[in-house]
Amino acid sequence: MDDDQLLRYSRHILLDEIGIEGQERILAARALVVGAGGLGSPAALFLASAGVGRITLVDDDVVDLTNLQRQIAHTTARVGQAKVDSCAEALAALNPGVAVRRVRERLTRERLAPLVADADVVLDCSDNYATRHAINAACVAARTPLVAGAAIRFDGQIAVYDTRDAASPCYACLFAPGAAFEEVACATMGVFAPMVGIIGSMQAAEALKLIAGADETLAGRLLMLDGRAMRWSEVRLARDPGCSVCAHR
Repeated sequence: MDDDQLLRYSRHILLDEIGIEGQERILAARALVVGAGGLGSPAALFLASAGVGRITLVDDDVVDLTNLQRQIAHTTARVGQAKVDSCAEALAALNPGVAVRRVRERLTRERLAPLVADADVVLDCSDNYATRHAINAACVAARTPLVAGAAIRFDGQIAVYDTRDAASPCYACLFAPGAAFEEVACATMGVFAPMVGIIGSMQAAEALKLIAGADETLAGRLLMLDGRAMRWSEVRLARDPGCSVCAHR
């Protein structure tokens, strides 16, 4: 690290759990963020502020006026701009030392595979069930840790699926790929603006802990937040030995 980096990241370096070595791992890390909206905005901003060396942003959408209530990486002036471009602009303004790769497309399973394999950690900030399962399958195949978040109305949830550990479950152990699932969208159900900020920030926190080599992450646990009462609940997750995705990893 040069003098400017030592100063910029000094508050991380002061932490025993990170220090110089942990910050150097962060600077060398590659993060894949799928979704540059409500969750992806705070997640990507905190990854950039922490100095993650390369952030790949994936989103096929454009900034809409209705996004601005909660998608804090975007601005009124950038309405109509591709979300990956708008978010990349925000990250560059925050930390020009971070390399940002922009992928403006809705990913297929085939396209996901090399992106996931090239990442040290994946953050699922998407908003639909099929994409979540495609991301999980790619992470299991590449043995890349996955930080998955979701938020709707006043409710949020977050978990880490790290199949580098043989005892750790994957997303499909909890949510079966073939299960009937009713999609819900912010456009029809609404979402409390700070909820995506809370969950997205926590996704960045878990990703940075994974990168820096923290002793404990959310692997094997699902946290759920009731934003009305501001009350957390936790569920311990077990690996499903019959899981169609990770049983033969």
